[in-house]
Amino acid sequence: MLNLLIGSNLLMVGLFVLKINSLPPQIPLFYSKAVGENQLADLWMIIILPIILDLFFYLNNYIYTRFFSGNEFVKKVINYLNLFLIITITLIFARIIFFIS
Repeated sequence: MLNLLIGSNLLMVGLFVLKINSLPPQIPLFYSKAVGENQLADLWMIIILPIILDLFFYLNNYIYTRFFSGNEFVKKVINYLNLFLIITITLIFARIIFFIS
């Protein structure tokens, strides 16, 4: 699972590096807010997505090892949750990058 996280991070960095020249200075990052100026954020704030992904991944693994070590059901649930997070956040990142460039 760690290899998948590293691959996801490399994919997000690669997409950002490839599209950096065509990206505007502000991007629509906060989709939960009302349409318009409230959704916009500075370009550098897109780094929030990979950071959140890494934090949740390591937090899930910490919770498993600290409280549920040896429980196979919880291990599978956390692995599927981590897989869901990796795929979802990577797709959200790619969608934002390709949507605005």
